[in-house]
Amino acid sequence: MTSPEIKPVHGRGRSRIFTRVLALVVATALLGGCSSISNLFGNKDEDLPDRPADQLYNEGLYLLNDKHDNKKAAAKFEEVDKEHPYSEWARKALIMSSYAYYNGAMYAESIAAAQRYITLHPGSPDAAYAQYLIGSSYYDEIPDITRDQARTQKALDALDEVIRKYPNTEYANSAKQKLEFARDQLAGREMMIGRYYLERRQFTGAINRFKIVITQYQTTRHVEEALERLTEAYMSLGIVDEAQTAAAVLGHNFPDSPWYKRAYTLVTSGGKTPTENKDSWISKAFRKVGLG
Repeated sequence: MTSPEIKPVHGRGRSRIFTRVLALVVATALLGGCSSISNLFGNKDEDLPDRPADQLYNEGLYLLNDKHDNKKAAAKFEEVDKEHPYSEWARKALIMSSYAYYNGAMYAESIAAAQRYITLHPGSPDAAYAQYLIGSSYYDEIPDITRDQARTQKALDALDEVIRKYPNTEYANSAKQKLEFARDQLAGREMMIGRYYLERRQFTGAINRFKIVITQYQTTRHVEEALERLTEAYMSLGIVDEAQTAAAVLGHNFPDSPWYKRAYTLVTSGGKTPTENKDSWISKAFRKVGLG
């Protein structure tokens, strides 16, 4: 019997990684099949409560691949777990239900199924994939920076779990890419709030936000602007030493940045030059990650 094709899923967060993994799952799913998938729905005993696990599983594949009905496919995979809870088919069906929900943008359901899979089968080879589905589900729901970023933080935590627990899998590489976007999103949120405070001359509040970017999201694209904004805020407060340090660190790490040109002009207009104070929290933060 020929395995039904799992086609690539398009859209953010849906990479070839899903196609390759599911192809392996599908291949094992058909070992117990005795008739073609198209004939599975015509069996006279379809309504009997204890249909074979492989039959239910293959019906789910048919709904997923041929009918493109993710919701019904997920429900069919869940039937396997309900009617044959301790079988190998139930294990495979659980991860497939998570994928079907994810493929249908039913993220809460996908996360629930994947979390249940990890709880029941933590040592399974597919546990890494389940964790990746959790992270990808949160990732696909990341809002713009004007909204609450709780979902983004959950995406970051779940993706970091993939990298930490399954570093040698292909999921780890994909998770790293998504993780960088999630971190950039959180840094962007802090920058937005920091600019808000800075425009209203609430300098202490602004500094606190820019400090978060420097200490927690230093590898994101926002760090250059954060250093320049710190220069502005500290100069406005008359804390010139810290302003000089922010400008000096910015120039040392990003000498060609337009943000450095702004910071340099700001400091020199006050009769000072960018000079780093090694005891400043800014210097220590950059030395901590090896950028200073």
